[in-house]
Amino acid sequence: MRRSEALVLPDKGFFYASGGDIYSQKKTQKTGGSMMQLRWLGLFVACLALLTAPHRLMAQQVPQSAAEIQLSFVPLVREAAPAVVNIYARVIRPGRSSPFEGDPFFERFFRDSLREQPRVQNSLGSGVILSSDGIVVSNYHVVGNATEIRVVLEDRREFSARVLLGDAQSDLAILQLENAQDLPFLPLRASETVEVGELVLAIGNPFGVGQTVSSGIVSGLARSGAATGSGRGYFIQTDAPINPGNSGGALVDMAGRLVGINTSILTRSGGSNGIGFAIPADLVAAFVAQAQDGRDIFVRPWAGISGQAVDSEMAEAFGLDRPGGIIVSGLHPASPFAVAGVAVGDVITAVDGQPVNTPSEMIYRMTVAGPGAEVVITRVRNGMPADTMVQMIEAPDVPPRETTVLTGREVLDGLELMRVNPSVIAAFGLPLEAAGVLVSDTGRLGRRAGLVRGDVIQVINEQAVSRPEDVRRMMAQRAGRYEMIVLRGARRIVVQFRV
Repeated sequence: MRRSEALVLPDKGFFYASGGDIYSQKKTQKTGGSMMQLRWLGLFVACLALLTAPHRLMAQQVPQSAAEIQLSFVPLVREAAPAVVNIYARVIRPGRSSPFEGDPFFERFFRDSLREQPRVQNSLGSGVILSSDGIVVSNYHVVGNATEIRVVLEDRREFSARVLLGDAQSDLAILQLENAQDLPFLPLRASETVEVGELVLAIGNPFGVGQTVSSGIVSGLARSGAATGSGRGYFIQTDAPINPGNSGGALVDMAGRLVGINTSILTRSGGSNGIGFAIPADLVAAFVAQAQDGRDIFVRPWAGISGQAVDSEMAEAFGLDRPGGIIVSGLHPASPFAVAGVAVGDVITAVDGQPVNTPSEMIYRMTVAGPGAEVVITRVRNGMPADTMVQMIEAPDVPPRETTVLTGREVLDGLELMRVNPSVIAAFGLPLEAAGVLVSDTGRLGRRAGLVRGDVIQVINEQAVSRPEDVRRMMAQRAGRYEMIVLRGARRIVVQFRV
């Protein structure tokens, strides 16, 4: 940045010289000689500015103030980049078994010809160091199910890593580097303080070319359901270019704090079109807390409610001044919201003072609070808003799920069954009103009969079933012909087979 030279003469106007351009503002002069002197003096100042400008450019210094940092990212990158790592993961995918495996007749003819051999799949991504002892966060789709993980730092040091906690739904994974200490790391920034328009940097390893930095702004907040891939939920949108390999990398603010974890882009061509999504740092903090507590499966608070976003017509019907919030359309009897007094037809507008406009947004707010916390829910009933405290709980495993596996003494040997309860409903994404016996593993024979994992068996040969023991008893009778009424997703279907 070049400094400018200015000469001010009382009652004579002024000349302003900047990069050789001379601007003048003059008052009426009484004598031509004074004006001539003033012009020569201005020309001298302009020439002096041109001669000294190159020397000032050569003497550039690292920006020292917050305002100067806006003009150069060098100090910020120098501070933040060492905490962003490259991740190389190897996954061994098991081969498919032969469809005739176990068949007493065909297996001897097609023993190995239809069996697919295991294959090795390599993945490349980025990660962020969150503590000096080697806690690293990345995307689940980068390291999930990996059998070998290698992490390379900016200074070329390499560490082996293991997954402490991973979750495909949030697309986050927490890693622990082996024998790591005194590592550079990034602090987390509270997500509620992030605003649209802030400058951010995306740091990662796109296309495996090495660590790269791109700049942009926060383009939007509360983007729910917009990301691609396995991640679902609440995202920060940015126009900082994010490309394949950037997944798991850092989105940092101008103070070097972690705003989010880059996870996906919205694209038609496969390249960056300026619409990228990052997982907020608050959700990363919730994952780190559970990993440090020793959990290997991420646990979300259970709401036990179903609902939908309120549009303009609904807002008018419910006495709201504008569209917003979630109307409660269903409640499980064991729901903590039901216990707190929330009823079907209520409109939930905020969680802990933060507005919620979609079910994904509300789940995000609850997840950040974590199991065991209490949150303040703002609900509207009959046009009147009210606040109520709701306890965040894990989905109760009551009544017990009674996991049962059928044996050769019953039809459909190998079929694994569970009793449906709130914990099973949450784990398998079942409708709140689901009741019956869940198929958690079809086994070889269950798949042939037409069952799929996640089916809920409700009726067998016109007899209702509610426990795995009911199914075992009926399968032991070997009736020859079976007809089941099964809940598959939101549809009820009929499955028929003979044995």
